[in-house]
This record gives sequence, structure tokens and C-alpha cells, in this order.
Amino acid sequence: MEYQYELKIPKERIAVLIGFKGSVRKTLEKVLDATIVVDSEEGDVTISGNDSIKLMVGQSIIKAIGRGINPELALKLLEEDYVLETIDITDFSGKSKNKLIRIRGRAIGTGGKARHYIEELTDTHISVYGKTITILGHYERVSLARKAIESLLSGSRHTTIYEWLEHQTKELRRSLY
Repeated sequence: MEYQYELKIPKERIAVLIGFKGSVRKTLEKVLDATIVVDSEEGDVTISGNDSIKLMVGQSIIKAIGRGINPELALKLLEEDYVLETIDITDFSGKSKNKLIRIRGRAIGTGGKARHYIEELTDTHISVYGKTITILGHYERVSLARKAIESLLSGSRHTTIYEWLEHQTKELRRSLY
């Protein structure tokens, strides 16, 4: 039985999904045992194949690439414990464009410091793209990063979030080892 899923990604991310001479698309088709058709005019992507579970993972990989994650990193979603979470910034900013820009800036930090520090502490990959923040990593670490980012978006102080995150990651390390 063949399954088919359709997604939409931003037009400016289509070249990344396809890759140089189709390299990314070909790699995805091979590892997912699927066919990927890209409509570069509309940003529509159709993924089809016989393994519905691989296709679900494929949807997540394509979504990650569409939200600004590097394709090589997006392939980590093939690993069992890796997940992708997307936060809609408009949930915190409403319709105000100025507030959206300010809140995005809080998540990124001066010179990317906040985003980088959260990535470092949680061992995740974070992409701030358009009106979304996408987090890729092991599920328990993605959960920590999400809580930290949502707290920043809600107005918590950066230092408070960093201290909380440092404590949480120490606890997580202790429970894992």
C-alpha cells in the first residue's frame, strides 16, 4: 500500500531541501525509501512510499529543513530519541509586528548569545525562522529548551532562565549516569 503526505515549506528553503544537484532530496529518498516531489513555485512538497512510519519521520525532516534547520542535522530525526518541536512566536506576541520582533530578539539574544547558550546547555539545535522557533534534539533535552524559550518569550529574565537551565541539565546528567 502506498502512502502520500503533502507539506508546505517556505519558497526560500526549497533550494536547501533539494540541495546541490538534488543531493539532499536524493539522500532523503534513499534513507526514507520514498519519492519526494517538490513544487518550487508554490513550496508544496509531496512525499510518498510504502512505509508510513518512515514517511512520518520524512515529514519531520522536511519540516525541520523548511524551518531553517541544516539538512545534515535534520537527518538526526532518523535516530529513535530525536524529536522536532516548533514554537509559534505569535502565541506570545499577538498580531503586533514590533512586539514580534522584540520577542524574537529575546529568544536570539545579543549576537545570538541566548540561543547559543540554550543550545549549548541542552545539547539541542535551535532555529529562529520567521514567526517560529524550531528545536531539534533528544526529547528530554528538547523539552528543557522549549520551557526555557517559552519562559524568555513570556518575559522572564535571561539570567533567571540560564540559572534554571543549568540546574535542570545537571539534574538530567545525574539521572542519566
